Order: sequence, then C-alpha cells, then structure tokens
Amino acid sequence: MKPVSPQRGAARKPAAAAARPKPTRRRKKSDPARTWARTLARKRPGLVPFVLHELAALYGTPRRDTRLDPVSELVLTILSQNTADVNSERAFQALRDAYPAEGPVTVHRVTAPDGTELPPEGWGGRGLDPGSAPDWAAIERAPIDELMEVIRPGGLAPQKAPRIQAALRHIREHTDGVGYDLAFLGALEPREARDWLTQVPGIGKKTASIVLLFCFGLPLMPVDTHVDRVSRRIGLVPPKAGPDEQHEIYWHLLAPEDVHAAHVLLIQHGRRTCDARRPACDRCPLAPRCRFLDAKAP
Repeated sequence: MKPVSPQRGAARKPAAAAARPKPTRRRKKSDPARTWARTLARKRPGLVPFVLHELAALYGTPRRDTRLDPVSELVLTILSQNTADVNSERAFQALRDAYPAEGPVTVHRVTAPDGTELPPEGWGGRGLDPGSAPDWAAIERAPIDELMEVIRPGGLAPQKAPRIQAALRHIREHTDGVGYDLAFLGALEPREARDWLTQVPGIGKKTASIVLLFCFGLPLMPVDTHVDRVSRRIGLVPPKAGPDEQHEIYWHLLAPEDVHAAHVLLIQHGRRTCDARRPACDRCPLAPRCRFLDAKAP
C-alpha cells in the first residue's frame, strides 16, 4: 500500500517550528491601591466627599499656613517621631540655642482675628517661636553625644541624633554642592520628590510627605497614627492596610486639591473625636457611614 502523500502545495513546517511553543502574553500586574480606590468608589459611592464635607462642617475648612523651610521641617518631623509635638518643639528650640545661625526668620504660628496665636493646622503643639534655622553644618559635625544631650527633651535622642546627622549629610552630599537646601524638590513630580527624600536614612513616606505637602504643596497624603486609625475605622482603606499601603491608596483616592484638607481634618478627628480607646461615636457626624459602628455601613 502506497503511503498517502501530502497535498500538492501544502507547506511543510520544520520539526523545530512545529514544536516551538506559542508566545504567551504577560498580563499586566494590577495596582492594588488603584484597584481599592476604584472598588470603594463603586461599592460606597460618595464616601470621600461625605467624609470631607462632614468634617469641614465640624472643624472648619483647614487653613493653608506658612510653615518652616524644608530642612527645618524635615528635622522637626524627625524630632516629632514617637513623641508629642510639644516635646519636639523643645528639642528644635534647643538646636537653635545650641547651634545658632543667622538667616531668614520663619514663623511657625498664625494670628487669629482676635489676636490669638495659633499653631499651624495639623500640628499638635503650641507652635515654635519665630527664629532662624539652626546651623546645619555645625549640627552635622557635632559629636554625637553632645547632639544627643541637646535634643534629649524630644525623647529617643540616641535614635534621632544619628538620624538627623545622616539626613543632613545625605542632603549635603546629594545636592551638587548646594548645601542644606531642598528647594529643588518643589519642581519634581510628587512621587519622584518623595522617592528622593525616602532615600535619606531614617526617612519614610510619612515624614517625606509632610515636608512635601506643607512646604511645597505637593499632593501627598501623610499617614500618621490618627489618619491611619480613622481611615481604617471609616473604611476608607482596607482594615489591615498599613501606613505605607495607605499612602499609595490615598494617591488614587483623593483629588490633588483635597489632600491638604483631608490630612488636617482626619488628624483633628482622631485627636478630638475618634479617640483610640474611647471614640465619641455618639457625637460623630460620620457615624451613619462608619464601618467601626456597622460593618455593612454604606
């Protein structure tokens, strides 16, 4: 019996080509933060505007206060880590006294219409007295034991003193001889500026976002302990979302023009109403949509 010959004109595929697997398309990884923001908007429509409106009605629309120069803001924020703001104020003033320098005087308070001096919005202390930035070069060169003693009123001096010196060293070495100046960050894309700052030893997303939001108006949401707690209770972020994850979620959740107000209002709510141990849910305007009270709140 003769073997069946292939049809005339039919192309013969080489054996290697026939065995070659077909290329597979790689699925683009989804962004969990973007996915959460879209899901929240679909399943709980209008939640973010509701929260901002109700908190502004309760506490007033936040002011946009003038803050310190960026390096002072960075050092003050390092001093405020894991301590009360009034303690970090004492430590920063001690730096001014121990390492004085001549320069522009900055004001860390605003004056209310009745003449009362108020701290900046979102700040938990009384506000610093007017004064110049300390001598950063002297602080960077200071013996570590001496610097620790100076900032001891702020607490955790053994951790914060080397962190401050490392931050100043990084800024000086990575700004092409400009010195202790972070003004260039204001011209960068927000997350690019944050990435630059988080390369500084001991600086995380929260500290970087505080500097960039309050010094340059860049729309980055700092997530401190109050923002973290209130956000998870309301359900603005997943119940187990950590601060780093929340920073990314808020990038997608908030319009740029709402970031400053959202940060200040959530902090005020955490300090004055949504207490960690005894939240005053009976007088909270967010109660109808809060997942802390009702796991199925709309």
